Amino acid sequence: MKRLMRFIAIGGALLGAAGLLLGASIAFTAPRAPGNLPAVNSVVDIHTHVAGLGRGCEGCYVNPALAGSYKFDWYLAAFGTDALEIAERGDPVVAEQLAARVQASRWVRQAVVLALDGVVGPDGLIDREATQLIVPNSYVRQLAATHPEFLYGASINPYRRDAEALLDEAARDGAVLVKWIPAIMHIDPDDPALDGFYERLVALDMPLLVHVGDENAFHHADNRYGDPRRLRRPLELGVRVIAAHLATTGSHDGVESFDLLLPMFERHARLYSEQSSLTQINKLGYLVNALEYPGVSERLAHGSDWPLQFFPLVWAYWHVGRAPLAELKYAATRDNPFDRDIALKAALGVPTSVFNRTPAVLAPAARATR
Repeated sequence: MKRLMRFIAIGGALLGAAGLLLGASIAFTAPRAPGNLPAVNSVVDIHTHVAGLGRGCEGCYVNPALAGSYKFDWYLAAFGTDALEIAERGDPVVAEQLAARVQASRWVRQAVVLALDGVVGPDGLIDREATQLIVPNSYVRQLAATHPEFLYGASINPYRRDAEALLDEAARDGAVLVKWIPAIMHIDPDDPALDGFYERLVALDMPLLVHVGDENAFHHADNRYGDPRRLRRPLELGVRVIAAHLATTGSHDGVESFDLLLPMFERHARLYSEQSSLTQINKLGYLVNALEYPGVSERLAHGSDWPLQFFPLVWAYWHVGRAPLAELKYAATRDNPFDRDIALKAALGVPTSVFNRTPAVLAPAARATR
């Protein structure tokens, strides 16, 4: 026991010394901007969120199990608000926080705001008891219509009775993509019953943004549906699929989702991904590794996963050793969270082309706004 305590004491001393050395190095390092930063006011962020409690957002819904968990208060704090402020000022306060940060950003000019549909039961209707969160298309459509900083990201559960009609409606209303989180929406992307929906996506030139890998942000999830291989069906039918987060969580058949996804870029020309959440502490190294994989950077778009851009979840200095310290310091000293995110990813080696790619990946409604 004495030997163990001695080892612990020595280890603690070494870590403390390393921290002091790092702190001194940071203090005496002048910040330097990465050379691969995008042009001012040129970036479209493909992955941002809003939410509501039904106070000004008609149809917004939070399941009591999720609302009662520590995660929900944590998310509201990340949005820059809390349940009391929403009760007093209404749900739009969340969108106001997002709009203000986009307006203040040096590089981001627009953000795709994502709706989220619910779980659909055997009758083809929304099952509220099984649903954890709803952010309705109508609300996000309204936000995009009244905020030039926003683009409309629709969400349609394809098991709805009227799914294809809702898809046509979303396209007419200017939606730039359709978003799924299969693990919480109970969607199997490999289900042949969805072929008609996939064919309609192709006809409309509408991309499908799909959360791939494990889903850990909600109260519960069926992570079988996060297997990247389940995306082969829509890809083979011609859908432009954006595999969110580069599948950087979970594993299937003993293989990490990330490692299952990477080879798929060579086989599927319409497969894309985006780099949202990839600077988080639980995903260290994935972005750098992906950029070294042949062909991946040519299929990568920019996303932030707003509002999950705060310490300690995201911190430039978690990446010491993977990027020049001067560039990490530059990222760390940006006041705007969207700018910190871009500067950090540039420091990690993300090419300028990735920051510029989002409009080309989205539906024609987005490309017309360039």
